[in-house]
Order: sequence, then C-alpha cells, then structure tokens
Amino acid sequence: MDIFENVIPREKLRSNEPLKDHTYVKVGGYADTLIHPTTTEEIVNVVQIAKSHQIPLTIIGKGSNVIIKDKGIRGITMSLSHFDQIKVHEDTIIAQSGANIIDVSRAALDHGFTGLEFACGIPGSTGGAIYMNAGAYGGQVDDVVESADVITRDGQRMTMSREDMKLSYRNSIFKDNEYIILEVTFRLQKGDKEAIAAKMKELTLLREAKQPLEYPSCGSVFKRPEGHFVGKLIQDCNLQGTRIGGAEISLKHAGFIINADHATAQDYQELINLIKETVYAKFNVQLETEVIFLGE
Repeated sequence: MDIFENVIPREKLRSNEPLKDHTYVKVGGYADTLIHPTTTEEIVNVVQIAKSHQIPLTIIGKGSNVIIKDKGIRGITMSLSHFDQIKVHEDTIIAQSGANIIDVSRAALDHGFTGLEFACGIPGSTGGAIYMNAGAYGGQVDDVVESADVITRDGQRMTMSREDMKLSYRNSIFKDNEYIILEVTFRLQKGDKEAIAAKMKELTLLREAKQPLEYPSCGSVFKRPEGHFVGKLIQDCNLQGTRIGGAEISLKHAGFIINADHATAQDYQELINLIKETVYAKFNVQLETEVIFLGE
C-alpha cells in the first residue's frame, strides 16, 4: 500500500476486499488490493505503478457480466465504477468508462436523443458495454459509438475510432489487447422524446417479464449460437431448474444462471460445463460463454 502514498488517497484503497461485494452475481474471493480511482490522473498513476513494480493489474467495471473465481485476484484490482461522469455536447454524449450504460441511455432520453433505447435495461458500465459490444432487442453499442479514449498498459493515452475497436458480436479489440477504456463518445440523432420514452418503457417491461431480475446473476451466460436461441436449447435439454451447489438454471429464463443460495464460482463453472456438454451431446451445438471469469 505504501507504493500508492501521495498518489492515491487512502480512502480509495482497500486491502483484502471481498470481490463478491463488487459483482452482480455476488460470488468470488478477495482482492489483495482494490482501488477505486475517480480521475484520469489516478488511473494513469495506478497503471504506471503496476508496470514499474511488475504487479499484476486487473480491471473491473460494475461487475455485471463477470464471475470472480473463489480464490480471488492477486496483485492490484482497479475498479472504474466510481469513474462515472456523463457529459452531453451537441449531438454527442461523452461517458467515463465507469458510468452505468443505463444512465447514459437516460441522459440520451433527457436530451431527446434516439439510438440508445436498447441499453435502457443493460446492467453494467459503459466501458464494459464497449468491451463486450453489448446489445439487446435489436440494438448494440456498435450502432452508436463514435470513439473511445484509452490508455495502454504503458500509461500512454490515445483515441480509437469505432473502426479501430473492431466491434463484432459480443467482441472487440479490447478482449485481445492491453487497452483500458477511459471515456466513450456516442453520436446520436435527435428524436421524439415521447417516442423514445415509450420505447424504453416497453423494453424495460419486456426485460422484467422475461428475466430473473429478483436474483443475483451474471446476466446472459452464453453467446447466441447462429441459428439457435440459447434458452430454447437449454429448455429442450430439460435442464431448467437444475442446481449445482447454490447456482441454478433459472426457471424464468434458461439462459440465466441465478445465485439461488450462496453459490460459489466453482458451482457456476460446473453448471456451465454441464450445460455445454448436454447441449452439445443433444444438438451438436457448441455454446460459447459470454460471461467472463477472472482471478484464480
């Protein structure tokens, strides 16, 4: 902790922090050191300190589509969840990476911008949404993002265009490269405010009706295989309601695994493996996880 003296305020540093308290699914071990920076300068300082001292550095956002493994994360874990400012300028919205993507969609509504209605119920951060090229109900980040300010693991800042990000279905360059997303610019169109609000209300009601929002979960566990729906495949394997430990395949939506009773990351991993094996054996379809496992 002394290496952060005069660089990161002590109230933003925590030792041996339970990471289950920082993810939607509520599982996972401890972080050796958890840091919550709130400025670009603090983020750059953490990155440079981690590099100069050769300390492993793991980045998390809101923890919505993440499962932290049961032994936790060694080295430094930097959560960007408090780096969350949103600014509106002409026809663009500029959001820091820790801002809730839901809040960005609400800012668009407040200013009469259309294009982000699909994000009104997506949990998680703006940085996470770019990392995953998140989408729902026919829309995705790729449709509206213009650029992103990033930092390399060497502490160098740069701006990436939408093309630079190589966005595809639930994928981006950020999964393969050592960039940390700082700020995202969305370019939107003016729309009818009442129509935007109505669309967001409709999508919110759909989500509430179909998804098990009353339980902790990591969101949609698997990517959609071409020509199939994940939930239908799992249903047709008669797996709904199957439980390993405290992790259970939701009866409300088979594509979700809920934390029904103090689940562990190991419970989740075993249940995911069971689903993959069963679906492949019955339908010859190889499911690929959308959720990300971190730690050890």
